[in-house]
Amino acid sequence: MFKEVGALSVVECWGVDVPEGKLTSMPMAVKLEEGETVVLSWISWPSKEARDAAWEKLMADERMAGMEMPFDGSRMIFGGFDVVLNT
Repeated sequence: MFKEVGALSVVECWGVDVPEGKLTSMPMAVKLEEGETVVLSWISWPSKEARDAAWEKLMADERMAGMEMPFDGSRMIFGGFDVVLNT
């Protein structure tokens, strides 16, 4: 669905080596529970404006309303970032 509304790419990664930290870590940040792993994903957009417009379309799409998520969204961390290095 993201590509339908203009995403350049969608990447989803399943944690296979995500160690617990002493002060902070990805497992600690998401309050990882027994039998779970961390999932990392990102979506690349042509611009912030394109992302914002696409997000509005996605939230209004009927397919999103009935979609069951395979994770606890209340522990999801998200944000927008500018690329600093891409080699």
